[in-house]
Amino acid sequence: MVTPPQVLLKTPNLAPDAPIIAVPMCVKFIDGQNYHTVGEKYLTALIDGAGAYPLSFPALGPVLPVEALLDHVDGLLLTGSPSNVGVHHYQGDPDRDDSPQDPGRDAVTLPLIRAALARDMPLLAICRGFQELNVALGGSLFTRIHEQPGKLDHRGADGPYDAIYRPAHDLLLEKGSAFADILGTERTIINSVHWQAIDRPADQLIVEGRAPDGVIEAVRVRDKRFALGAQWHPEYRCVDNVDSMRLFQAFGAAARAYAASRRSSAAPRKSAGHAA
Repeated sequence: MVTPPQVLLKTPNLAPDAPIIAVPMCVKFIDGQNYHTVGEKYLTALIDGAGAYPLSFPALGPVLPVEALLDHVDGLLLTGSPSNVGVHHYQGDPDRDDSPQDPGRDAVTLPLIRAALARDMPLLAICRGFQELNVALGGSLFTRIHEQPGKLDHRGADGPYDAIYRPAHDLLLEKGSAFADILGTERTIINSVHWQAIDRPADQLIVEGRAPDGVIEAVRVRDKRFALGAQWHPEYRCVDNVDSMRLFQAFGAAARAYAASRRSSAAPRKSAGHAA
């Protein structure tokens, strides 16, 4: 019998009024059944980095209306995944024959992104989530970025996770960008574990950072309080990486501000003439 490792959080106890972050799940087919899952590293990064409670959301499509979920949360985290966004959502070139797909997740995340942005809810999109953000807003993707002329192989190395998520290449940030402001630098080093990448950015996205080969790595949604996308994986060993902690802390601060506003507007109003 294999015993999974014990989860050791740096921040085991959150404040009762900490913000709540929705985390859409993926669908995994295991032993003849569908399971709804989310990577633990994203949950611990929210707790340790953002100081927020994660609320995992199953990928059941229209059965669970996204507006009902968003009424009860203060932010949205879109995670990475081994699966790829279906090409029919952006009229892309045919994907590879062995491309892992998750239509259940697509059915949830794409409308969820649009609904969260309509509320100006804080949003952080990572890897697959980064690609979903672009597709949800009308952009398109390369299905195999490493096959494009002049591009690096962004798929990552084989081996243990520390090798897969090792620093891979520079991230070059635009001067005065939100990412540069949060990270306190215009150049840093990031990991790289992805097949797909942004081809045509959606009109609402502002490109804030690229890899040395020009691949888009960081985006911001125009005119939103906090809506950022990272093509890399800042959640991996978040507490051991200064840049990752700064990004998740900024996300947590935005979610706390949103939570204060949401909860004050939801509080029952006292009738005139009654004692407090």
